[in-house]
Amino acid sequence: MIKVENLQKTYQMGDVLVRALKGVSIEVKKGEFVAIMGPSGSGKSTFMNIIGCLDQPTDGSYILDSQEVAGMDDDELAAVRNRKIGFVFQTFNLIPRRPALRQVMLPMLYDSSYTNSEERARAALERVGLGERIDHKPNELSGGQQQRVAIARALVTDPVIVLGDEPTGNLDTRTSEEIMAIFQALHCEGKTVVIVTHEEDIAKHAQRVIHFRDGHIISDEKVEHPLNAIAVLASLPVEEENEHF
Repeated sequence: MIKVENLQKTYQMGDVLVRALKGVSIEVKKGEFVAIMGPSGSGKSTFMNIIGCLDQPTDGSYILDSQEVAGMDDDELAAVRNRKIGFVFQTFNLIPRRPALRQVMLPMLYDSSYTNSEERARAALERVGLGERIDHKPNELSGGQQQRVAIARALVTDPVIVLGDEPTGNLDTRTSEEIMAIFQALHCEGKTVVIVTHEEDIAKHAQRVIHFRDGHIISDEKVEHPLNAIAVLASLPVEEENEHF
């Protein structure tokens, strides 16, 4: 599903060249659930932006779903992103005055080939447990509910890969597990899932954990017994629940 070879990214900061990625090579198979970890400045966010078609590498190859995307122009990247990638951000990136239904319909406005967009958006919100919140605006939703809207928006175009950039970073323990339960359900349905996280407990929900440091991959390990988010939720004390869904 994802194959990168000798991926490099260099930024110009004033008179200084910053090498964010230094020849990264990796393959993620269809249907895998992968977590990416690393300290600030390790290159993990740069890597995520490139595989999410939000940025281009300085050098190297990136094949997504059998298609070479390195070297594409902005319009071509946007088309690939809209069709094949669902991106979930830490900060939700919701439009303040739009209700949940319109938030989720947004990706389909950029491609006239999508039909029944409102019906698809309703189904996506129901899928993440927000069928009764379609008319609520972001300020009327909890943090966890806002993240669910963001996940529904990422899923509405039926992407082949779902990316999460610190998807639980702003959430409490119970809500984080609820979000991870959604990601694990997507993985069980056959979606390829890749998340960036700085939380080891969150990374342990994945099948595989890749660590970045100084623009390199320093380890790539299989998780023998991934945490089951539903089981973790069942073990949490009721008093830890701060948000209701």
